[in-house]
Parts: sequence; structure tokens; C-alpha cells
Amino acid sequence: MLVVFLACFLMMAGLAARLVQLMIFESEYYQELAQDLHERERSIKAARGKIVDASGTVLATNRTVCTISVVHSQIEDAEQVIDVLSRELGMAEETVRERVEKYSSIERIKANVDKETGDRIRAYELAGVKVDEDFKRYYPYGSLASKVLGFTGSDNQGIIGLEVVYDEFLQGIDGTILTETDARGVEIADAGEERVEPVPGNDLYVSLDYNIQLYAQQAALKVLEEKQASYVSILVMNPQNGEIYACVNVPEFDLNDPFTLNTDVDTGSLTSQEKQDLLNQMWRNQTVNDTYEPGSTFKAITAAAALEKGVVSLTDTFSCPGFRVVEDRKIRCHKAGGHGSETFVQAIENSCNPVFIDIGQRIGAEDFYKYFQEFGLTTKTGIDIPGEAATIMHKLDNIGAVELATISFGQSFQITPIQLATTVSSIINGGVRITPHFGVEIRSGTGELLKRFRYDTKKDIVSAETSETMRFLLEKVVSEGGGNKAYIEGYRIGGKTATSQTLPRGTNKYISSFIGFAPADDPQVLAMCIIHNPQGVYYGGTIAAPVVRDIFENILPYLGIEKTETVPEPVSGSEE
Repeated sequence: MLVVFLACFLMMAGLAARLVQLMIFESEYYQELAQDLHERERSIKAARGKIVDASGTVLATNRTVCTISVVHSQIEDAEQVIDVLSRELGMAEETVRERVEKYSSIERIKANVDKETGDRIRAYELAGVKVDEDFKRYYPYGSLASKVLGFTGSDNQGIIGLEVVYDEFLQGIDGTILTETDARGVEIADAGEERVEPVPGNDLYVSLDYNIQLYAQQAALKVLEEKQASYVSILVMNPQNGEIYACVNVPEFDLNDPFTLNTDVDTGSLTSQEKQDLLNQMWRNQTVNDTYEPGSTFKAITAAAALEKGVVSLTDTFSCPGFRVVEDRKIRCHKAGGHGSETFVQAIENSCNPVFIDIGQRIGAEDFYKYFQEFGLTTKTGIDIPGEAATIMHKLDNIGAVELATISFGQSFQITPIQLATTVSSIINGGVRITPHFGVEIRSGTGELLKRFRYDTKKDIVSAETSETMRFLLEKVVSEGGGNKAYIEGYRIGGKTATSQTLPRGTNKYISSFIGFAPADDPQVLAMCIIHNPQGVYYGGTIAAPVVRDIFENILPYLGIEKTETVPEPVSGSEE
């Protein structure tokens, strides 16, 4: 009896101690668990911040959509729910049935349902069916600047472009809806709902200008169709501070339907990996993500390096017989018969390869590589677009006479278009290396300034004297050389043409390009056009320079850049 009594006493004492522990020392923890069991939580998506251009035009905003969910324990007529949801949502009955009959606290049927459909489903008043309103990203102008803006996923997070770079600012904080249920999981009728309201994201203001982007895109599409090119890239930026006004890479894609290919490829015959590869290619921003041989546009950089080193002057005379023999290689000029005797100024007007081979030899491999580094060509620009490609350049030890010759006129290495535009900007703006960018500032939904972005600069890339000389030389290319088709009456335009073969050589595929700026004496805007694999005539001065001219004719007055009284008429130069 004593043993039994002691055993019972110890058991009661242990039980009492456990009750004290649960009801006093751990009561808060178990109250929270009980609350969780009796609460059902549904999220409310926060409105993502808008993307606003330089003129105040909204390029990315939100649309109200609905998320349709079901609570299994509250469904009274499963067959009716399945019938209504499959019909209204356009989903297979088997798919809806599987989700409706699933034993879970809450099961999502479909997200991003348009509000009209959500309202129709709500009107049925089906027990156990929840229709919650949230937001979906919406791009008012479809494909405009698609490869710059990027898009978001179903979770409202950025995937590519500015949407992912500035995601931390654009994303808001999701809210929640809390409802109380009984032990069976059925909502308590009179308990009401507790809402934690979402916090909307902040707005991103960018340097992109809707009007300039639209016109540049139209110009790119026009030349894409006329020349049956693979794709066309156009970049318009401020060479003084790096602000990008337009960045076009056509064909673009529909931002509101980013997972549909913009080609006629039969996706039904593709594997999921093959389709994903095509999507990744469609989303690429060729201006930033891809490299290419710049060709003769790079001669502006070679000339700047030669002037900086002091190995060439404007009056130096050269001879072009139509080729140069470097070691065992015969490197031809684009003019078969050669240019004969010409000055350095005429050589850059004519885009003469043999002369630039001579200039490259004067600079020397070691110093050329040093200028590559000083100009910033061996590092990325730091543009606020993800996936910027790096320069593909020979190692210094591997630069022999032939490599030095080809580098001097822009071949045997690769850079990105944004790298070329940035470096040329630095050469013509007085010698300041700028950071190209789109992001300008972050503001709240009410317009309050929260953050202004600052970008790195590096001074003395070239001297002021070299910069002034380069502006003079590149203006001569347009007024008297191969870039004459970029001439606009009343404006001082500078620029450089290029025509280069793509790798591998001998495939008869070319890249035609032109980079230009205005006004030539005080550059305020720089534009570059690159045409990949044009059919028919492929000279950059013939097909790319007119594109930049047309863009300048429209945007220079728009930017408030006035005509000057006297500008010399262009003299026809050799095409390259």
C-alpha cells in the first residue's frame, strides 16, 4: 500500500509540476500555437513601385488581379465548385478537381486572374472559395525597352533588367488576411477578419526617355526590315554624365507576355531546355550582354592613344598602297587601290587600315595595352543592367606584330557596345570616364525623394587637348569623310563608321555600325547604331550612319539643341 501510495503521489506531483510549467512558464508559447491552429492566413500582394521615365511617363505599373483559392473544410458542394472554377478559369476539370479535393488548410487554384473573372466567381458565393485581390505587373507600352526594363515573375520579384537590379526598392511588403476557425477548420461566422495592410513599393525614376526610345525603336525596326538583318541595336546617351536616353535591341519582346517567343519557331517540337535557351536568347540585351569586334569605330580610340603618347600629329603624312604586309600577313585596306599619300586627318576621314597599322606600331604593344587599361576598356562599365559582358582581349605577352596591327583598326578582340560608347564619350567629353546608367532616383508613391543615385567618374582619361583634337577629327569624318551620310544641315556632327566581318571569316556576314555625337564642339548627345548581318549593301557609312542622322534630326530639337548658323556642307568620302 505504501509503494502504491508513493507512486500515485509522485505521479500527481509530476503532473502538477507539468501543469504549472505549461500554464505559467510556457503559456505564451502554447497560446501562440493555439492561435495559429485557429487562424488561417492569406497573403495580400503589395503593389510594386512604378518605373517612370525622364518625362514623367510611367513605363511599368500594376494591374489589379485576383488569386482564387479553396478551403477544403468549408466546401459544401464540391462538384459545383469544380464546375464553376474549371469553366471560369479555363482550366482542365481534372486539374481543378485534384486541387479542390486536396486536404489542406488552403489550396491555391490560380493566381493572376483578371479582376472581371474574379468578380464573376465571387458573385456565385460558393462556400469555401476565396477570391483575393492583389497586383500583377503591367507594362503600358508592350515591347518598348523590353530588354532594359525587364519583367517580374508570379511572385512579383524582378527577373531581368531594371526590375531585378532595383528590386529591393520596387518591392513592397505583402500584407495578410487572418480569419479564425473552429477545431474542424471551418471559419467562425462572427469572428471577422484581421487585416495587415500591404506596404507598396517605391517608384524608380530613370533617364530613359519614352519619346527618344520610341523613335529609336521605330528607326531600328525600319532598318531591320529593309536590310533583313539578324538584329539591330541603337544606343542614345548623354556623353557628359552617362545618362542613357534610349537602348534598343530589336526584335524586342512583349513584356506583358515574356514567356512567348517572338519568332515563328514551333515550340511544340522543342524540349523544355531548348525553349528556355531560346527565351534566354530573346531576353538578352545585346548592347550590354554581348561582345563584338568594333571594327573601325575603334580607330577613334587608337587615334586618341596615339595623340596622348605624342607619336602622331595632324600634319603627319602616310602612304596607303591598299595593303600592309605584317610578318607573313597581307592586311588590306577597304579601298582596293589604296588611298595613296594622305595626312593623319585624311586617314581618319578615309578610315584607312594601313595608316592605323602604322600608328599602332608607333604606339607599341606595351603602351597600347596600357592605354587600354587607362581608358577603362579592361574593366566593365558598371552599367545598372545585369549580366554585363567583359572585354575579350589578348594578354600582353600574346600581342605580336599581327595582333597589334589588327587591334589598331578594331579587330581580333571584342568589347560590348556599351563599353565602346562609354569610352568614346570619355574621349570627347574632355577626358572624364563616366558610368553609363538608367537609374536616377527613388521616390515614394507620394513623390517624396528617398534616394538619388551617384555614379563613379574618373578624370584625365585623356587630356583636354587630345579631347578637343578628337572632336575636330571626328567632325571631319562627317563633314569630309566616310560618315557624310550622318550630316544634318545646321548641326555640327562628329562620328565614325565601321564595317567588320563576323567570326568565322569568310562567311560573308558583316556588322555595320556608326557612332556619332552632337554638337561636335560641345557633345550633349551620343548615338550608336549597330546592324548585325545586313543583306545587300553592308557598309556602315551607307546604312548605319543614316539611321543615326534620322534619330538626331528628331531628337536634337527635342533636347533643346539648337542649329548653328554656318556648318560646312559635307564632302563625299570613301565608304567603309
